[in-house]
Amino acid sequence: MTTDVSTKVYSYEYSLFLPMTRPAPHVAVIGAGIGGLAAALRLVHAGARVTVLERASTPGGKMRTLPSVAGPVDAGPTVLTMRHVFEDLFRETGSPLEDHLALESEHVLARHFWADGTQLDLTRDSAENAAAIDATFGAASADDFRRFDAQAQMLFDAFDLPMMQSRSPSRLALTLQVLRRPSLLRGMRPHQNMLGALRAQFREPRLVQLFARYATYVGGRPDAAPALLSLIWRAEAQGVWHVRGGMHALARAIADRAEALGATFHYDTHVDHIAFDGGHACAVHAGAQNWPVDAVLFNGDPRALNEGHLGAPATASVPAQEPRSLSAYVHSFAARPARDDLRGHNVFFGDTPETEFTPLARGEMPRDPTLYVCAQDRFGGNLPTGPERFEIIMNAPPTDPDTLPAQEDTQTCQTVVFNQLARFGLAFDPVPPPQTLTMPHHFAGLFPASMGSLYGRSPHGMMAAFQRPTVRSKMKGLYLVGGGVHPGAGVPMATLCGAHAAEAITTDLALTSGPPQAAMRGGTSTGSATTAPAPSRSSAS
Repeated sequence: MTTDVSTKVYSYEYSLFLPMTRPAPHVAVIGAGIGGLAAALRLVHAGARVTVLERASTPGGKMRTLPSVAGPVDAGPTVLTMRHVFEDLFRETGSPLEDHLALESEHVLARHFWADGTQLDLTRDSAENAAAIDATFGAASADDFRRFDAQAQMLFDAFDLPMMQSRSPSRLALTLQVLRRPSLLRGMRPHQNMLGALRAQFREPRLVQLFARYATYVGGRPDAAPALLSLIWRAEAQGVWHVRGGMHALARAIADRAEALGATFHYDTHVDHIAFDGGHACAVHAGAQNWPVDAVLFNGDPRALNEGHLGAPATASVPAQEPRSLSAYVHSFAARPARDDLRGHNVFFGDTPETEFTPLARGEMPRDPTLYVCAQDRFGGNLPTGPERFEIIMNAPPTDPDTLPAQEDTQTCQTVVFNQLARFGLAFDPVPPPQTLTMPHHFAGLFPASMGSLYGRSPHGMMAAFQRPTVRSKMKGLYLVGGGVHPGAGVPMATLCGAHAAEAITTDLALTSGPPQAAMRGGTSTGSATTAPAPSRSSAS
């Protein structure tokens, strides 16, 4: 068979006009926590080749579950706020959230209990909350709440865009904003801690105690956290949702969507170091495997980098990450409760903030704690008839990584938690055994170099927000994401951090917006992690 020469010439000339193709930039995401997952989804949608390496067997990070006779029970975050953050994530990556996940609104944000029998429900409706406070504590307390609520909303609105929505907040920009609006400075109360500010705003001690607990949402103590953190109340007051199937379903949905767009996930894979070439991250190593990359996104506690857990060169990528935030004692189990008036989210208060937070400041277990009880099967007003799933959280100090707790510490924790709940008439049948308890040293093992802190660096101090690392580390090609990175702890904040990290990497690698093509001229190669060609340095510069 012969081919006409003119046909050959035409084919050659035509090929000159075909688009040049080269492998898309390769990004390795170390860790499949919510921040890493959100960034991976955005990056693969933007056209990157994305490899996610996770040391656990499932995605989610702190969004864990444990088995129980009633099914998987949450053992991590249980409150989903700022729904729009997750709607944005799915919409901006080409698919509506509703196609992947079912979120159901909870009218009651939380039911609050005090040992004297007082109860108070708070909802997303400010007028309804004021009426409930009036009925429970009197008209003067309702007026206090209205002023506090309005002030917290003002602070939330003022700091949402320049802080939470900003990839790298500017102290100068915030200073200028405050100078233009003196009312912000009065609301921030820069010379007071959160507990002191609340005592100046509320005459009812139980309301002080209630709103002071929001400092713990980001791992702080209200007697040391800045008064500005009272704005966290308004984040929750926008509404809370529960995820059908548990919070782990959120992580699974994001991972599945990222995989559908072409991301590759490797579970049970422990990364031991990041390689650098000329000061630029160039490869990720896990035992005998290695992945040449154009960029690395680390979704773990930044302290792990500083402490050398990912190799000596990476220690210079972030500054020291002390002091540390709070940890927790977490029970996850199924049982029948003695009370039938629980909501999905419940808070049982100790006698005073001091009886809880003074021991925590000394690094000790509180003996009169405030306890959060999530009744996972009571969302939506459900009333289960058999064993139901519970998660109980008691605040804890971070742990000394060189000191394991004594066996009696487990028993002490069991005694403190269930004796405290017994004061409120809440008991469980059967009594949860010790193996349902996750302690600070367990968290330290699950999340390397964290010291068990669940929120990274401590939020204490007026400038704490500026002391967290941002998504660009000090090493080229190495980026950060997660609750230990700006804008901070919590599921929505870590998800926002994922957006910031993806934006930085997309910009630096000059990725084009849009998902990768399903097929490219010349096909694709699936070579092994150890034999894949090294990436082009120009694509990461």
